[in-house]
Amino acid sequence: MAGVLEAIAVPCARLVFPKVNPPVAAVNLSQFNGLKVKKSRSSVKFSSRSGYVKRGGLTVVCEAQDTALKAGAVTDKTWKSLVIESDLPVLVEFWAPWCGPCKMIHPIINELAEEYAGRFKFFQLNTDESPSTATEYGIRSIPTVMIFKNGEKKDAVIGAVPKTTLATSIEKFL
Repeated sequence: MAGVLEAIAVPCARLVFPKVNPPVAAVNLSQFNGLKVKKSRSSVKFSSRSGYVKRGGLTVVCEAQDTALKAGAVTDKTWKSLVIESDLPVLVEFWAPWCGPCKMIHPIINELAEEYAGRFKFFQLNTDESPSTATEYGIRSIPTVMIFKNGEKKDAVIGAVPKTTLATSIEKFL
């Protein structure tokens, strides 16, 4: 199975990037839950004649098969680049780990992320870990779902609501 990262298909196994000069300084996959970059020496079998060839490089490891289809995490630090400067409309769920209704709406947000992939971006902001952004947008009750387009807040839905309610809000901004 391949997960889609923006416009890049990533097989859920291992990708090996060869060493380059100068070395790659940083590869940031933190916004994609379950993807990690590791330095490695890998064995690749090209043919029965050549045997195994050892080479070093960076390996992208997919630890979850549905990695790219779920809503990613956004924080105070990544808010501007992921939400405000997004070229697509963005749905953000404000939540907290202790919130029961938030846990009820997570699967709905993830289903919508699959259905609207490529047309809408989906993120979740933990209000306990990123209180500044939650305060800036006046979050008083969670879960709160906000839709942003062109860097501006366009709509908000408060509480655990049915999937159809969120889909209707999304459709208004496509």
